[in-house]
Amino acid sequence: MTRVLAFLVLALLPGVALAADPAVQVRSSVDRTAIWVADRVTFTVDVVCDRGVDILLDDLAKEKLRVNGLDILSSDATATTDAAERTTHRLRYVLTTYRVDLPSVSVEPISVRYYARRPGQRLQDMAPAGEVTVPGTVIAFRSTLPDNQPASGLRDARVAATRLPFFTRAQQIGLALVVVSLAPALLVAAAAVRRRTVRRPGHRSARQVKKDRDDTLERLRALDVATEEERRRAYDEISTAVRAHVAASSGVPAASLTAGELDAALAGARGRVPRESVMALLATCDEARYGPSHALPSAQACREALATAQQVLGGR
Repeated sequence: MTRVLAFLVLALLPGVALAADPAVQVRSSVDRTAIWVADRVTFTVDVVCDRGVDILLDDLAKEKLRVNGLDILSSDATATTDAAERTTHRLRYVLTTYRVDLPSVSVEPISVRYYARRPGQRLQDMAPAGEVTVPGTVIAFRSTLPDNQPASGLRDARVAATRLPFFTRAQQIGLALVVVSLAPALLVAAAAVRRRTVRRPGHRSARQVKKDRDDTLERLRALDVATEEERRRAYDEISTAVRAHVAASSGVPAASLTAGELDAALAGARGRVPRESVMALLATCDEARYGPSHALPSAQACREALATAQQVLGGR
């Protein structure tokens, strides 16, 4: 008697529809009974299965839900089992509509098959024991705006008044003022570019070049070549100084070229660089820097290389 009364109460609630079977009970509901364009409504289906009975969830896939005037945005499903081993499946479908030509939208009823479980037998191998129908629902299409509302006059039918001649020429005047205001900015930008061009890196004054050369000569004269390590360091200093001098005098990137590439570049380069002396000196430096220990030149030979480097660099 209690179950009958509960069934009648739920059937009379708004937004709720019921379908019952001795083994399976179905209830469907919506969270709102009226929507407007782009509103979202949730259509919920609850399926309660007795012990040993289950449904085929594929029958409730969102692809099989038939709707009129609605779009299915998403769906999800959950399942719970109570102490009496009854399984409750809850499926939620989120729906919306983008149409304005329908007085109402609806979800059609859908049939769901159920099965009586048997030990050791898979659900997909069983024949359906029956089917139940999930009740559909109708949702009204409503707006909060009142019906039959008269059209509001949002635009004035009067003709716009004629503007004064001054305002007619205001656009040309404004454009001229903008051009005039841009002139100082263009002059400042041009001056900055000119200063940047004059002071760009890599272009040093004659005084700076002479100071760098004098500092290099002084450093070479102060080198001590008594030990093997000091001689190797001396040849490194000679190679670096001579290559920097060649790059500054001829414009050839001597620091990044091999001896053969540098010789070919100096052959066609302009500049007052003694190519034969430079190449012979750099070849001696490379042999000393990268050769074995027993081939390292003596201290006297290293001093002669330092003297040659000073002549190449312009020292006396």
